[in-house]
Amino acid sequence: MLAGLLRYGTWIACAAIGVGMTLAILDPYLGTLHVSGMRIATVGVILFILLPSTRVLLMLTVFLRDRDYPLALTAAIVLAIIILGFFLSVHTTTPLPD
Repeated sequence: MLAGLLRYGTWIACAAIGVGMTLAILDPYLGTLHVSGMRIATVGVILFILLPSTRVLLMLTVFLRDRDYPLALTAAIVLAIIILGFFLSVHTTTPLPD
């Protein structure tokens, strides 16, 4: 499951970035599109960023299913650190001056 998540997640993210960049390049020739190519590429980058967190969540689920509680606790702590880091970075980020 983990190998499949990493393999297909990487391919989907790469495809989103490729499609987004292609649409961004072809945008002047195709006319107005409802979805910006750069937005699609941004979704691909976000998928790359979320992939390690999703991996930790999958491992937590597998460890709990297998009743391997020490490793499940470790995965839960790592996931909590990732989530805490995200919220602290969002909370402490100050807006740029005008």
